[in-house]
Amino acid sequence: MISDDDRLAADLADEAGRRLLALRSRGGDPSALRHAGDQGSHEFLTAELARRRPGDAVLSEEGADDPARLAARRVWIVDPLDGTREFGEPGRTDWAVHVALWEAGELTAGAVALPAQGQVLSTADPVASPPAPAAGTLRLVVSRSRPAAFIPRLADKIGAEVVPLGSAGAKAAAVIRGDAEVYVHDGGQYEWDSAAPVAVALAAGLHASRIDGSKLVYNQAVPSVPDILICQATLADMLLGAISSVR
Repeated sequence: MISDDDRLAADLADEAGRRLLALRSRGGDPSALRHAGDQGSHEFLTAELARRRPGDAVLSEEGADDPARLAARRVWIVDPLDGTREFGEPGRTDWAVHVALWEAGELTAGAVALPAQGQVLSTADPVASPPAPAAGTLRLVVSRSRPAAFIPRLADKIGAEVVPLGSAGAKAAAVIRGDAEVYVHDGGQYEWDSAAPVAVALAAGLHASRIDGSKLVYNQAVPSVPDILICQATLADMLLGAISSVR
C-alpha cells in the first residue's frame, strides 16, 4: 500500500533534483558547483522534512549527525547529491538525489531521483521486476572510481561485462530498470549512499544484501555500509557463491 511517506520521498527527491539541474545549468567552477549543489540540496531537504515531518529525525551526508536519531522510531536518511564528482562534470548523467525513510528497523519508503536522466524511481510507483536475463553476458555495474579488487575475477567467473558508473543511485537504478543485472560494491559506503536505492530495489522485487548475504542494517551508531549486492533475485545465490569464491 502506497503511503504519504512514499509520495513525500518521491516529491522531495524530484524537487531537489530540479533545483540541482537549475544550478548546474548556470555553469561555473566545478569545485564551487559541487559545493553549492551539496549544500543547497541539503538545506532544501532538511528544511522540508522539518516542516512536513517535524517529529522525525534526519541523517544527511551533509549535516551534523545528531545521536538522538538512535532513539527515534522514524529516521529520514538522505544523500542530497550522490555522485558529486559526476555532477561537476559537464554532460554526465550518473548522479542522483536519495531520500529514504527508516522506521522501526526497516526501510519503509524511498526515492532515487536521476535529474539529468529525467527520472525518479520510488516506492510510490514501484518498477516491475525486470525479466530474468536471457542466456548471454551479464552486465555488472561497479564504482567508476573505486571498483573492488576482486571485480575482474568475479566478472570472469560469471561471464559479465563490467560497466563503471558514478553515483550509487545510478548504479542501483541500472539494475532496477533492467539496464544491468548486477551491482556490486566493496570498500566502504555510508547509509545515505544505499538506503534509498535499496528501498526502491526491494520494492521492485530485487535482491539487496551485504556481499556475504547478510541483511543491510540502517540507523546504526556508525552509519557505515561496507559493501552491497543488488541484483535480480534469481541470480542472488549464484552471485553470492561466486563472490565468496573470488574475494
